[in-house]
Amino acid sequence: MIWDDHQSRCIGELSFRSEVRGVRLRRDRIVVVLEQKIFVYNFTDLKLVHQIETVLNPKGLCAVSQVPGPLVLVCPGGQKGQVRVEHYGSKKTKFIMAHDSRIACFALTQDGRVLATASSKGTLVRVFNTVDGSLLQEVRRGADRAEIYSLAFSANTQWLAVSSDKGTVHVFSLKVSTGLTGNDKRHTASDPNQSTPVSSSLSFIKGVLPRYFNSEWSVAQFRLHEGSQYVVAFGHQKNTVVILGMDGSFYRCEYDPVNGGEMAQLECHNFLKSENAF
Repeated sequence: MIWDDHQSRCIGELSFRSEVRGVRLRRDRIVVVLEQKIFVYNFTDLKLVHQIETVLNPKGLCAVSQVPGPLVLVCPGGQKGQVRVEHYGSKKTKFIMAHDSRIACFALTQDGRVLATASSKGTLVRVFNTVDGSLLQEVRRGADRAEIYSLAFSANTQWLAVSSDKGTVHVFSLKVSTGLTGNDKRHTASDPNQSTPVSSSLSFIKGVLPRYFNSEWSVAQFRLHEGSQYVVAFGHQKNTVVILGMDGSFYRCEYDPVNGGEMAQLECHNFLKSENAF
């Protein structure tokens, strides 16, 4: 159902033969995700403009670019571990073999140029260029399996936040430059506030032991109760992260971009309990 809150009425309706697993919106498009199909509609006249077949997608995984301009859409591909990128402006489709295991979660930057993916293993997060499919960076959440609940880029694509069933939110430093001029790149590289990713202190034995020892680890962390599902995003204020739990909890935290470590809690509420009980 498409609801116009300004008119306080339903202005459109789309029906399907199977369960709707997800919906994504842009000002010009409505994207409906079914178990093995994705439909892309014009917002203005609800005309079907594209349909895509995917592997089984019970979570309704799908991401769309949000800046004005041609749509970039990301969804699971036709096989396990693969993601499909649709560039509607250039009418090109890019397939990226992101992981060996099935895709569990992904996030797209607002301009649609950079994609972060996690598999059902949940140990690594990979960052790709959506135009040529190249791997830009790989970061490690941990050594043991985890279910990744959400991934989020900061507005400037300098940071990546990850939440999982392990109850810890991680913030990683990214070395991704999107559309920067040469001057901007030089300035960014020499910026004293730019944190360098935390690599394992055992990286001197690179090539002798597994890649685990040369992994890039998170710069900052915030620990929550295990067992509840959390979604993470970056706040409007600089170096802040917002965490929302399915149990009604809400946290706003601040991370130190230079020294990292434990994030400082700025706010904490629970919208499903009285403040006194919380």
